[in-house]
Amino acid sequence: MTQSLSPTFCRRFGIAVLLVALADFFFYGQPAGITVLLFAILIAGAVVAVHPAALNSTRPWLKPAALLVALLPLAENVSPLSVAIAVVALVVFALSLSGRLRHGIARIAGQVALFLLAAPLRLIRDFFQWRRTVRRLGGRRIHLASIIVWVMPVTLGAVFLLLFGTANPVIEYWLSLIDLMKLLDLIQLARIVFWLFVLAGVWAFLRPRLPRLLRRPPRRLPPLAPPAAVAAPAATKSATTIEAVVFGKAAILRALIVFNALFALQTGLDAAYLWGGVALPDGLSYAAYAHRGAYPLIATALLAAGFVLAALRPGSETSSDPLIRRLVYAWVAQNIVLVISSILRLDLYIGVYALTYWRIAAFVWMGLVASGLALIIARIALGKSNEWLLSANLATLSATLYACCFINFAATIANFNVDHSLEMTGDGTPIDTEYLRSLGAAAMPALDRLYMHQFGNQTTYLADQMMIDDTIAEQRQWRAWSFRGWRLVQVLDKRGPLVLPPPTQPSQRSVPDR
Repeated sequence: MTQSLSPTFCRRFGIAVLLVALADFFFYGQPAGITVLLFAILIAGAVVAVHPAALNSTRPWLKPAALLVALLPLAENVSPLSVAIAVVALVVFALSLSGRLRHGIARIAGQVALFLLAAPLRLIRDFFQWRRTVRRLGGRRIHLASIIVWVMPVTLGAVFLLLFGTANPVIEYWLSLIDLMKLLDLIQLARIVFWLFVLAGVWAFLRPRLPRLLRRPPRRLPPLAPPAAVAAPAATKSATTIEAVVFGKAAILRALIVFNALFALQTGLDAAYLWGGVALPDGLSYAAYAHRGAYPLIATALLAAGFVLAALRPGSETSSDPLIRRLVYAWVAQNIVLVISSILRLDLYIGVYALTYWRIAAFVWMGLVASGLALIIARIALGKSNEWLLSANLATLSATLYACCFINFAATIANFNVDHSLEMTGDGTPIDTEYLRSLGAAAMPALDRLYMHQFGNQTTYLADQMMIDDTIAEQRQWRAWSFRGWRLVQVLDKRGPLVLPPPTQPSQRSVPDR
């Protein structure tokens, strides 16, 4: 391994430099689009090139096919979420080809986290390791004298080249094509930082390694206790007894009875006020009732989930008690009802104050909490471990985030707010056009429908038209192309001629939790 490190290092470093050059061509000073997908595919190809034997299996196409599916969100749209999914997929792909990937979603998630933490320093560590290996194998160090010896030949060679240029018109023409100032302009501090950042990131994929966790030294046996310490076992026994009383089977049973009663009270109030239509106390609106309870109830459900996991540890005395298990099932079911109630609360709140990014994120988060509670019931009923529960939740989270990459949330928000606005239906929330414009060109088709309904013609603000023109111009650059952007341009190209709106337009802003 040591003897092959030097040529392997040089070969991988050459591939990394080539990828850095491609990254400079793709990204530096350019908009991000389809080039992100192309660069991810090139990194995957480089990983395969440095681990060619890893694909000599019965199904060599399986791993690249799985990676391609994970990279598809980049073709739909380049966003922080799609880039994060692509990075995680590349990490798993690189670890898999290098034979370091473990089994189990929870363990793989831990490996990905360690990989990303160690990635920025991987190149530096490997470089010093390579230098130590070269010295051990008898390689010569680069002394200062070996550099100085080239000063005179290079200097005189440059003088001779200038003289030849004066005497030979062809050489003079060749020298005139060299623009030293333009070459110096390419050497910018920001560009060098970009190169180093890409080089460090690419190198981590070409040489995937996980940091070795610090191992604790073996514990030394304590010296024999003096006679005065004979009473220590009695104190330990007393402490153990207190712990058994506070967190034992009887305490957990009583806690579950109290918790079920409290949650039943909250569920009953929600059923009366939110679903039954009972009048609220004076001065309290349904929107205020919904907004005050949406997020605290989610925190309550998460706290309840933590208690259930701690109380019913696999193999514990409480996990085998039939009464406690039934009480836990009832309590977790009530927590799921609470999450559904929170979703209904948020829906009522959106009906008054419109839809925003944060409220969509709250819907997704509440759905994940509900699924996590259902998985807790499955874990208890099937007798699975907490690692199984963590893996199931990670799989649910991954599938949800992957699906979110293909949803145009900006267009969804704009269409919902326009369709349920006071201007379109005569009942609802006055449209906040300023917020819709902040969503970008994806909101323009919805705004077009609003203006057509209000004014009877194609109406556009000058600032909106400039934004549309910029979007179309950007999508016509091949680097910035994305499938979502291409679909949007098809719609924007069909818009009618520009017509200015009336001088004033009232607009009401929604509440600030966007």
